[in-house]
Order: sequence, then structure tokens, then C-alpha cells
Amino acid sequence: MKAVVFHGIGDIRLDDVEEPRIEKPTDAIVKLSASAICGTDLHMIRGTMPGMKPGTILGHEGVGYIEALGDDVRNFNVGDRVVIPSTIACGNCVYCRDGYHSQCNDANPNGPSAGTAFFGGPAQTGPFHGMQAEKVRVPFAHAGLVKIPDGVTDEQAILISDIFPTGYFGAELAEIKPGDTVAVFGCGPVGLFAIVSAKLLGAGRVFAIDCHEDRLELARTQGAEIINFDQEDPVKTIQRLTNGIGVDRAIDAVGVDAVHAHAGPAAKQATAQKAELKRETKETAPKTNPDGDNWVPGDAPTQVLTWAVEALAKAGTLSIIGVYPQQVRTFPIGMAMNKNLTLKMGNCNHRKYIPRLLELVRTGEVDPTAILSHVEPMSGALDAYRNFDLRKPGWVKVELEPNQLQ
Repeated sequence: MKAVVFHGIGDIRLDDVEEPRIEKPTDAIVKLSASAICGTDLHMIRGTMPGMKPGTILGHEGVGYIEALGDDVRNFNVGDRVVIPSTIACGNCVYCRDGYHSQCNDANPNGPSAGTAFFGGPAQTGPFHGMQAEKVRVPFAHAGLVKIPDGVTDEQAILISDIFPTGYFGAELAEIKPGDTVAVFGCGPVGLFAIVSAKLLGAGRVFAIDCHEDRLELARTQGAEIINFDQEDPVKTIQRLTNGIGVDRAIDAVGVDAVHAHAGPAAKQATAQKAELKRETKETAPKTNPDGDNWVPGDAPTQVLTWAVEALAKAGTLSIIGVYPQQVRTFPIGMAMNKNLTLKMGNCNHRKYIPRLLELVRTGEVDPTAILSHVEPMSGALDAYRNFDLRKPGWVKVELEPNQLQ
């Protein structure tokens, strides 16, 4: 079968690979009808998330039809159409039973202290082959599959495999209450869903901070007040628009590949911090392999963390759902402590949220496809990766069709 395979930093290929098979009685094999490209995939290709094993199939978003079931998977039938949560969970351990599926004790073969297991990730997450392929093996399928109700399309369901749950998780971590003022840093797919979710939880105002006009315009259509950090200082603008108070809640939906301002008043601060930013970038991504403008790590790994802490009001809450690998150690802890801020962060517990979000989509309360910009055949995956990595105008979220190879 065809699959997008990681061969090294800056080196991904569309390869012929062996089809997956049932290995344990709790497995299922799913023939994929939809997959997608995520910003987390870019972290690994750029070198900001280390530990990838060459030969690993990429991708952690999937929708498809069950082709085979292990003997101990008793709640599904062959032929069922399902969405696959990005993080892998056993459904049995104390963490799964309490809704912390991303911290499952048993899913990660590296042991209970190893943390999150997910599809298409580095060695410390399993590794498990991912879903940018024609088929995938799903461990713990009784908990790792969710049946898709009638009326929900593949295009809608693929956005509920990872990014909509992650955005909702970020809004929930932020402790948003009705009437709250919220800042969402980053208007990529997860940030856009964090805006949607903040509105669902009753936020009174939502500020959206980014430097890409097409993404900011999508945020505006979701009801956010937009701030382009290459045109104005985001922290000063938030302070001005809130009469000097700041925001009640902030969500970091960017993570380690953040960039600093390259124009406008905020760029002056980056110039003054040039040496420190260079040190942080080198520490975060000691090995890189750019190809022209592709696969270039962000030049300010902790920029969003600093802006978010500065923009928050006293006693506010910072939710961190952007990905940070373990080598990142810089955080404005003194400022956060002296503001009495609450910090909440982590990997999304996808299995907890997917049924709830499927119902929102089924009833028409939310149509997630508003942010789906491209649907590409698997044969075009590498070109789609390059365009998405460059954040070309209009390239916001890319669905891949594994069964379309022409």
C-alpha cells in the first residue's frame, strides 16, 4: 500500500509499504477514506520534535471503514464507518476511566511513565505507524474507534479526529466562563477551533493573534477580533482594547514553531532579543535540514508563551495546547507567579471529546468544514505538505484521500 513515510529530518517520501495486520486481539484494521496533514507533523519534519524513527508512517488523523477485528473487539462490526482518535488509549486504566486518555498507563509500550502514545509519532510515543496511508492498525480498538453517525460526512469527521477536540480541550483548560475575554494565539486549524470552542463555552470577546491575513480573516468569520502581530504590538493592542485590564483567559495554539514579529512595532523587541532567540532556536532544534524555504523551524520558540503571560489579566488562566518537546525549558515563570496566573496544559484526551463533538456536527450546531481549505489525493501528499509548511495563502487545513492515488 502507499503511505507517507518519515526517512529523516527534512526527508519524507510516498512509499510502498506492507499492509498492517491484526497483532493483538484488541486490534482493528481500518481502511482509510480520509486522513489529514497537521502542524504536529511539521514539528517532526522540521526537527523541533526529536526521536522520529526512519520508516515511520506519518499522520494521526483518520476516518475509514473497519476491515478486520481482533477477537476481543466486541462493540463494532466489520464495515462500520469510524473516526480514529489521534491519541491511543486502552480504555481500562485509571487515567482512561477518569478521562485522561492521553496519559493512558498501558497504551505506550515504553511504560506507564512515558506519557502520550499517538499515531505517527516519535519513538517515545510508541512508536505507532500513522494514518497517511491506505490502511492502519488501531490498538485497543474497543476504545480507539468511534462510530460516525449518519449525516456526518468524511470531511466533517476527519476534523474531529484531532483538531476540533484539541481546540475544545484548550478552551476547557482555559476555564472559560460566560462573558470572559479570551486571547487565542495562533489561527491555524487548532487555533480556529479554539475560537469556535471559546464561543461555545460562552466567551464574551475573543481576540485572535496571528500574522497571516487569510487565517485572521477566517478567525474574523468565527466572531473573533483580529490582531496582526506584524502590524501592531499584540500585547499593547490587547491592553488598549481592554482598558488596561488584559484578557481573562489565553490559549497558546502555536507551540514550539512560533515566530517573532518581523515587521511593525513588535519587531523592535525581537531585534533587542536576537541573541537570546538564536540560543533558544538552536537549543530547540539542534538538527535541521531545510530545503529552500521548506522545513524551517520557528525563530522564536517561546514567543507565544511570553506574549500570553503579558496579555493576561491578574488571576487569569493560560491554556497551552501548542506542542512543546522536552528540550524547551524557557518560560516567564516570574511574571506568571507575580500575576497569580493559573497554568494548564497538555495533550488532548481525544476519546473523551469526540462523541460530544460528533453530536454537535450531526445536529448542525457546528460545521467544522469551514476551515477545510484543500482535499488532495494521496499521490499529491508531498506537494501538499510543502504548501502547508510554507503557510501559503489559503492553505489552512489539508485532507488527504488515501484511496485516491492518481
